[in-house]
Amino acid sequence: MHTVEKIGGTSMSRFGEAMNNVIIGKRNGKELYNRIFVVSAYGGITNMLLEDKKTGKPGIYGLFAKDSKRWEMMLDSTRKKMIEFNRSFKSIGLDQKLADEFVNERMDGIKVCLQDLMRLRTFGHFSHNDYLPATREFLSAVGEAHSAFNSAMILQANGVNGVFVDLTGWKGTDEFSFEERIKDAFKDIDLNSCLPMVTGYAKVKEGIMNRFDRGYSEITFSKLAVATGASEGVIHKEFHLSTGDPKLIGVDKVEIIGNTNFDIADQLSDMDMEAIHAKASKEMELNNIPIRVKNCFDPEHPGTLISSSYVSPTPRVEMICGRKDVVAIEVFDPEMVGECGYDYRLLQSLYENKISYIAKSTNANTITHFVSEKAKTIKKCLNDIKKSMAGSQVSTLQVAIVSVIGSNMRIPGFMAEAANVLAEVGVNILAVDQSMRQVNMQFIINREDFDTAQVALHRALVEEYKLKHQD
Repeated sequence: MHTVEKIGGTSMSRFGEAMNNVIIGKRNGKELYNRIFVVSAYGGITNMLLEDKKTGKPGIYGLFAKDSKRWEMMLDSTRKKMIEFNRSFKSIGLDQKLADEFVNERMDGIKVCLQDLMRLRTFGHFSHNDYLPATREFLSAVGEAHSAFNSAMILQANGVNGVFVDLTGWKGTDEFSFEERIKDAFKDIDLNSCLPMVTGYAKVKEGIMNRFDRGYSEITFSKLAVATGASEGVIHKEFHLSTGDPKLIGVDKVEIIGNTNFDIADQLSDMDMEAIHAKASKEMELNNIPIRVKNCFDPEHPGTLISSSYVSPTPRVEMICGRKDVVAIEVFDPEMVGECGYDYRLLQSLYENKISYIAKSTNANTITHFVSEKAKTIKKCLNDIKKSMAGSQVSTLQVAIVSVIGSNMRIPGFMAEAANVLAEVGVNILAVDQSMRQVNMQFIINREDFDTAQVALHRALVEEYKLKHQD
């Protein structure tokens, strides 16, 4: 049996440590093999290739899409940064000449391709929709190809039979499905004697960026685990999956979760937590492949195991988390009460603008959907709602959501205690959302209260709760 393991971008940027802690560690001989590693691009490279994930600052793709001539300067800056990463790995065995040649060959090819597209679109017969999706695809691919190629070479220099597995389809004309792409790439690979370093990006006929955008490397991880029949998937991050944000709450106060289930992983994904992409975990869940989240820099710790059937044996909160990039879209209409299908018409506007809501609250004449402000079509969606519901009052408010999440919280008083804790620290609850399954309590609050609410809830429901219930 083998495992499929993924290393994130921050950890890849510290590849020497990742190699010593995770890939090689204390293993030798046959112990080194029967593992497949899916690697992300080095930290910050995908932001430079596409756009900054947090701020939206345009990279090569963003500038090219806006018809800005600065995309060539950005491409040169990205090439320079990639070569800087090559230099940082010289001491651990990376062949600088081969590594630089690889970067230059890929970046030169991309530059020529983009210049050709620039010329073609001046004729006026090509719309952005004709070429931008493909442009985003091949720009995404180069980051993971760079890191996977380097990783295989470094491992070879350190006595491990590392193999570069390129799923990016560079200059290929074939149109494979995901499964076909994996089957083709692994047809000659013997997992007993080599260690595949696989690109997090995969070129597939349906377009991986088109469907999953920046979550694509975890989709590749999941598809590989299912297609190859892995016994377990392992995600190596630069932090443990803990009961709260250690930077906010304190490393000494948070606890490693240890065990949870796929339902809870979905709740974390909805909160934009980087545990695992919801679409990735679903396929592994259906195939009963557990996922382990480990700290790349704490290799001896078993981390947190996400499985299908786990339920905490004792009532507990597994995580306090949240997101502050939330906009409340409130629709008030006196004619709403008792009207069949009103919500359906409202949801139609969200659907047509490809906006997914995180939480929702309703009463007799008001429906509020809480959505990510990252959604690029919010303004259009609001206009559509106003047109289709002419008698309504539509308003928006920037808010935050703080969630209390756990696989076993079905005990009286949890909701009341959480609400009391927030009241004690002066946090006003704007709305509350909880389903009857009781695995996630969501408190919608003012953004300025975001940090205060998390710290207070963690103190009361994790730290003090544990002290009260210790044997």
